[in-house]
Amino acid sequence: MNREIQNRISYTVACISEFAYTHKLSYKQSYLYLKRYGGIAFLKDCYDAEHLLSITDSVNNLTTLCKRFGGTIE
Repeated sequence: MNREIQNRISYTVACISEFAYTHKLSYKQSYLYLKRYGGIAFLKDCYDAEHLLSITDSVNNLTTLCKRFGGTIE
């Protein structure tokens, strides 16, 4: 597996984990919520910019994006 793909996977896992911690969800709940409301696609599509931000900023961006697509987590 090439290094960029490994970095993208590691970053996505870190964001899912931190989103779960921030919103008091299990890792599975976090993943399913982000998948349902566009967060996983956002991380994939916007990796080049998002991975330069802090994890806290990325979680805030995910929260805002998911709310825009119908998510209810604050």
